[in-house]
Amino acid sequence: MHAAPARPVRTRLRLGAALVAAGACAVGLLSGPSRATEPADQDRALRTALQELVNRPDGPPGAIAVLQRGRDVRVYRAGVADVESGRPPRAGDHMRLASVSKAYSGAVALQLVERGKLRLDDTIGERLPRLPAAWHKVTLRQLLHHTSGLPDYTESPEFQELLTSDPRRELDPRSLLDFVADEPLMFRPGSRYRYDNSDNIAVALMAEAATGVPYEELLRRLVYRPLGLRHTCLPRDYRLPEPYLHGYAVEPGQPPEDVSTVLSPSGVWASGGIVATPADLNAFMRAYAGDRLLSPTVRKQQTAWIDGASEPAGPGRNQAGLALFRYTTRCGTVHGHTGNFPGYTQFAAATPDGTRSITVSLNTQTNKTLSPQLLKRLRGVEEDFVCALLRR
Repeated sequence: MHAAPARPVRTRLRLGAALVAAGACAVGLLSGPSRATEPADQDRALRTALQELVNRPDGPPGAIAVLQRGRDVRVYRAGVADVESGRPPRAGDHMRLASVSKAYSGAVALQLVERGKLRLDDTIGERLPRLPAAWHKVTLRQLLHHTSGLPDYTESPEFQELLTSDPRRELDPRSLLDFVADEPLMFRPGSRYRYDNSDNIAVALMAEAATGVPYEELLRRLVYRPLGLRHTCLPRDYRLPEPYLHGYAVEPGQPPEDVSTVLSPSGVWASGGIVATPADLNAFMRAYAGDRLLSPTVRKQQTAWIDGASEPAGPGRNQAGLALFRYTTRCGTVHGHTGNFPGYTQFAAATPDGTRSITVSLNTQTNKTLSPQLLKRLRGVEEDFVCALLRR
């Protein structure tokens, strides 16, 4: 039984743009890197850059970044995690990871490839024969590369109508593709790039079909436990575990509106539903973008880059791998993922050897449709942090 409808939201959540962009967490002591410090004086420019984002009329109430080089961890923050209390953001605050969740489904699928449970050339027809015959030739590789051509279920009028009428409605994640089951492919698989939420739903379903294990349990076995992620989960309920970074809808001239718990994450599941803390997100990305989870053979397949941007675009030039993006900036290259969801915008990346990492989190949503000028400035700030990360 789903919860009663949420109160009307001033922004109506702009569901189409919000979602195209796109078990309980343990609550306790902060997990993650062994040493966290506030930035030294020489990092004043980075603190100022975050504060300038917060000060914008369309900016977030708060922002937090975690920068790690080896065992040295620096936490940068500006503004507030909660407008009512005025407390600052913390590395132990839970938050919605949005489309960074796609990297987690990639971590599951590619580890199953590593173990011989899946092959990158396995098709939907082989693993998920109940899905439309028109989709059967699509491969796992194409799903992870966003070259599948699957129609995006979040663009379905029926899906959007359901969420608009009751944003807290709990949907069956394993039936999300049914919203577009009567539609053909948008293009020949492998012929072009198109960022698509349906892709990672199909990836999770293929992982379940190959193992007979629910996706949530695969996350626990293959990602959370090996990496010690005690504050990461994939909930279906709209609630967030305490403490959490409150997410806000921001319109210039209006007070920020708390949308942290307005929308059920069940409607994005493996494409956007994961909740984690900045510390856990940092630990995950160091392992995933680094060399800890996959062998060189599978990593070579993952990093066969093609032209394609994450959503929202990350800093510099964006290229797409298998559930991973390469960001080539003026100072060098990092691998990672971005995401946005009502109330949240995320960027997480690491060097290819996993020794250095950066996460930048805002508690409002920005993308090229909702707030293009804020996104442009955010990408510049993210590039500044990447430069600081790569500085010798």
